[in-house]
Amino acid sequence: MITRLALFEGTVKPGQTDAFRAAVKDRLVPLWKQFPGNTDVRVMFGDDRDEGAPELPLILAISYPDAATMAAALDSPARFQSKDVTGQIVGQYFDGRIHHHVMERHEYLP
Repeated sequence: MITRLALFEGTVKPGQTDAFRAAVKDRLVPLWKQFPGNTDVRVMFGDDRDEGAPELPLILAISYPDAATMAAALDSPARFQSKDVTGQIVGQYFDGRIHHHVMERHEYLP
């Protein structure tokens, strides 16, 4: 299992946190859920962090069974549409950068 993370590093424009979060939930989550082959979509909004840690107002985590499935999802119409919508939302509500990381996933439940 692998998880591709999108880390939104930066700041939400002043007074726009609720609007940013609503735009992500209403406009992006439905698209992210359409990525073919994903096993789960997790959206995490930053509320607090250690002193000196970079601000991450949003982390997106989409998991896939393998790299080939992820590659197909990244080449899907839903992904290209989500890139357009992300650009609109980022331009309106967010100052910073987005970077992606692919992680090998291990889960240990209590």
